[in-house]
Amino acid sequence: MDFFSLKITDLIDILVVGVLMYQIYKLIKGTNAFSIFIGIFIFYMFWITVRAFKMELLSSIMGQIIGVGVIALIIVFQQEIRRLLIYFGNRYFAKFSRGLGGSLSGEESGYIDEIVTACENMSAGRVGALIVFTRRSNLNFIQDTGDVINAKISHRLIETIFFKNSPLHDGAMIISNGRISAARCVLPQTERNDIPASLGMRHRAAIGVSELTDAVVVVVSEQTGRITYVDKGVLYSNLSAVVLKEKLVMI
Repeated sequence: MDFFSLKITDLIDILVVGVLMYQIYKLIKGTNAFSIFIGIFIFYMFWITVRAFKMELLSSIMGQIIGVGVIALIIVFQQEIRRLLIYFGNRYFAKFSRGLGGSLSGEESGYIDEIVTACENMSAGRVGALIVFTRRSNLNFIQDTGDVINAKISHRLIETIFFKNSPLHDGAMIISNGRISAARCVLPQTERNDIPASLGMRHRAAIGVSELTDAVVVVVSEQTGRITYVDKGVLYSNLSAVVLKEKLVMI
């Protein structure tokens, strides 16, 4: 009967472990780390089975491997561990503030019109662009990789920054609190293996930052001129100006 007796703390323990495992799965699915994780899980289950059958010698050898393997895992998964810590920090402990500011005022709606106009013009001219919109997550670790601008949003400024001969065009633009806060920023690349080969580095970077933070990203393809909206690693491609504005208003 003791086996079936559950306390509240046991249920909380199971729930927390389940949530943690699910978040880890979401973070590493589609990457090489996922295959390594499955291999480790199989090895661990085999070790449990060996211990259950009281195979002392094999159990002792495997136990030593697992003991040393913890250090090896930290080395092998250092990037994933860093991504996981950033993910939890940004998703669950960020300040509750919106990137374009709570409810949209007339001025903020004007910001969106300027952004949509810029994307339309760059799409028509096949000018590549990568624009990140902050929500609650703190993107200072990304802004620090680029050049601080802190300028009023205008379609002319956005188009000038992403003009192919501009020194700031290579990288991402960060928009926060209704202003262009930085440009030429380096974004973390996604490690997913299921990304179509037709998508370039801008799209991979957009997916990467949207996986780690709650930011949304707009990408204008230099090859096709298509406008893509990225949120939580999901791509919404070939958007019209009307649909893009609808999505930006919902940020």
